[in-house]
Amino acid sequence: MIKGMLEWLNVKARNEGHVPDCSSVLLDVDDVDKEQWLWVHSERLALAYGLIRTPSICHVHIIKNLRICAGSHTAIK
Repeated sequence: MIKGMLEWLNVKARNEGHVPDCSSVLLDVDDVDKEQWLWVHSERLALAYGLIRTPSICHVHIIKNLRICAGSHTAIK
């Protein structure tokens, strides 16, 4: 279910004009693979899980004690 929600979020973000920021992915892979790695960051997994598990009338708050990467921050906004 989480993978499906991540894919839905990815499609929705792209339809809204989001362009992935791959600068935070340090792996030596091509840009397509970097975009896939971005969608499994903990912030995005937390958002997908929150959207699945909470009723649609509730707000989802993601709190992290470390700095969030720029790509995840922009995509979640």
